[in-house]
Amino acid sequence: MSVPPRRRKCRACRQMFTPDYRNGHHQRYCGQAACRHASKGASQRRWHRKAENRTYDCGPERVEQVRQWRQRHPGYWKPKPKPVLTPQPTDSQLVNREQRSRNVPERVPSPLRDVCWEQDPAFVGLLSLVTGSTLREDIAATTRQVLLKGANILGLKSPEAT
Repeated sequence: MSVPPRRRKCRACRQMFTPDYRNGHHQRYCGQAACRHASKGASQRRWHRKAENRTYDCGPERVEQVRQWRQRHPGYWKPKPKPVLTPQPTDSQLVNREQRSRNVPERVPSPLRDVCWEQDPAFVGLLSLVTGSTLREDIAATTRQVLLKGANILGLKSPEAT
């Protein structure tokens, strides 16, 4: 039977955490994204402090290595050209937009449903705030009054007449 791992204080956020059982003997940072980022930075600083790693990416041989790589990969840093979007060819057959499916029953829309329920939830929410109710009947009555008043102001025929 294994011993349960002890809780530790994260070196970055100073919160207590339980280390992973596979590497608990050397885990010093918790699993939060900011703490993992801090752990990576600390690891890189430790690596660069070693004498043999200080000149890892410096010197004439490294410069030559980079030069050769750039010759093998021309245009790597250049932005890729955007593809030209051309319209797709269409069939010569015209689409009849008036044709409807016979399998779908004809829907008889109500003026309220067309104006209110299918447009925008914000409109329904606004009307519910005005009415002080969330019942459809109350919102429908207010909607009819708003539509009639708007039609009268604009000099249009009333929506119920259509």
